[in-house]
Amino acid sequence: MLERLNQAMEHIEDHLDQRIEVADLARIAVTSEYHLRRLFSALAGMPLSEYIRRRRLTVAGADVLAGGPTLLEIAVRYGYTSGEAFARAFRAMHDVGPGEARRSGASLRCQPRLSFRLTVEGSSSMRYRVVEKGEFRVVGRKIRVPLVHNGVNPAIADFIRGIGKETLDRVESLSDQEPSGIVGVSDNLDPSRAEGTELDYYHGVVTGAPAPDGLDALTVPAGTWAVFESSGPFPQALQHLWRDVFTQWFPSNPYRSRPGPEILRTRLSQNGTQADAELWIPVERTTS
Repeated sequence: MLERLNQAMEHIEDHLDQRIEVADLARIAVTSEYHLRRLFSALAGMPLSEYIRRRRLTVAGADVLAGGPTLLEIAVRYGYTSGEAFARAFRAMHDVGPGEARRSGASLRCQPRLSFRLTVEGSSSMRYRVVEKGEFRVVGRKIRVPLVHNGVNPAIADFIRGIGKETLDRVESLSDQEPSGIVGVSDNLDPSRAEGTELDYYHGVVTGAPAPDGLDALTVPAGTWAVFESSGPFPQALQHLWRDVFTQWFPSNPYRSRPGPEILRTRLSQNGTQADAELWIPVERTTS
């Protein structure tokens, strides 16, 4: 998988002055567009689209300093429809406009080329199982919130605090299958998974029952799920689990992620500093 991913990185380098389709990169990596975006973001710490943009502006910066082509010619070469659009993007990355950079020979920022290699970390193993699950519903309360990569998500924390105990008890009574009890469900995320992009968050249960009046519901089609277990400090251990699933488990197993909600069942210690968690990720077997 990593060799194919590096071949996709080479394709990016060879086509920085052309249109780059994620579908082409996914074919080179022999995976789906959805899984490629997820895997790249987890490995690189930035969305795939952001990496391509930063690589283009890095190479464009070298062209600006070298002289020769006009700034408009450089803008068009790297896919910008106007000199103004190029100047805005250039300044956002380099903290200086292209005209000023050319005149003064300013220092510019560089996004290095990425390549991926395997690092062996045999100190721990991941506990997981694969489950085939029929269609079900997530029933509870829903909110649209920004994605937060590190620490507690304040929007989710405020939302949960605002749900009354009577409502929570009513919701929990609907739980009739795994994962049991109250769960947090993330759905409809931006493909980039960039910090600050929005997602639908459900605080509810997994059930086969219809949603009572006053509650939100998400119908989830039948499919395969990889279920991961984790114990450790809250919330760091949970966020590290998400990272490890994509940086360690997927590259080592014949599965890839597929579109669908991600379900997290968390049981906190009495003082709220430790958590036992079960993370459900929708997956499908790879064909090669």
